[in-house]
Amino acid sequence: MQPQSQHGFHPVFCTIVPPHVLDKLSQSDNPDLAGPARRTLESDAARRTRRQMATVVTVPVAPATEGETSDKPARTLYDCRHRTQLPGTKVRAEGQGPTKDASVNRAYAGLGATFELLLKAYGRRSIDGNGLPLIGSVHYDEKYNNAFFDGEQMVFGDGDGEIFLDFTVAIDVIAHELAHGLTQYTANLSYYGQSGALNESVSDVFGSLVKQYSLGQSADQADWLIGAGLLAPRVQGDALRSMKAPGTAYDDDVLGKDPQPASMEDYVHTGEDNGGVHLNSGIPNRAFYLLATALGGNAWERAGQLWFDVLTGGQLAVDADFASFARLTVAAARSRFGEGDEAEAVLKAWSEVGVPTA
Repeated sequence: MQPQSQHGFHPVFCTIVPPHVLDKLSQSDNPDLAGPARRTLESDAARRTRRQMATVVTVPVAPATEGETSDKPARTLYDCRHRTQLPGTKVRAEGQGPTKDASVNRAYAGLGATFELLLKAYGRRSIDGNGLPLIGSVHYDEKYNNAFFDGEQMVFGDGDGEIFLDFTVAIDVIAHELAHGLTQYTANLSYYGQSGALNESVSDVFGSLVKQYSLGQSADQADWLIGAGLLAPRVQGDALRSMKAPGTAYDDDVLGKDPQPASMEDYVHTGEDNGGVHLNSGIPNRAFYLLATALGGNAWERAGQLWFDVLTGGQLAVDADFASFARLTVAAARSRFGEGDEAEAVLKAWSEVGVPTA
């Protein structure tokens, strides 16, 4: 495995709702549930194909220019008005006051909260480290059951109102998608198999950290759910995923049961969803939860710092598997904190989920 080239990145199309969830929903006998899910799947497939065609050639990272970096975010929000043309109509720029549209205001706040965590906790200015402007579009398409980062901007659907609510309601969903941009500009993890599951897990980790940071929660106080509040009242479930207990986020007649594994013993081998990137991400997710709660205090400080160190350290290969990522977290713990509680907690966390570190 080779570390990534520092001269470019390959943007990928990443959605918060996995294809297997939408596929299950599309098979419902109720057209009000199946129709929006089917259209969302078709829309996502088309955008994913366009993104792959557009990134056959590596895209160079533009160098920062003098005065470009700032300790303030540069956010711009757009309204798609239920169409699919991006970015849509500009409705709020950086520094402007709240609009009458709650979706716009939530997206604006979520982008700002992600920027703030990266800056205050890790000294990083935006997802690229050079103050990259953050762009978001709301009200994408009709009853669109997803949110995504397309390599350039954030996009939020309104949900169908039956299974999913407005995708701006969960700050960790906003941060999760934006964190795909952080990965894109750092480790550039390929979006397939274990490296793809790591890509998804890193986004869940930083999504949860932004939520905890914004709420002032310690690791013990956090719910460790991804997308809490996103599921409509009729759904039997708490969220899209649980980092604390993968496989328990929902158990619903329509959606089925959360299929995420919590350890390598139950690793899912599949060709779907880029090799199960949204499924097997539960394994490194739980490892991070175990580490953060073992260390206690604020998860973004020690546990989050180690993940950030690995992501930005230049040693993580684009096709890294769980074991190589785990070994780098152990090395990061020893490098930053020495042979203390942190290194021991990292070793124990990975051992509990069955990922070797030797």
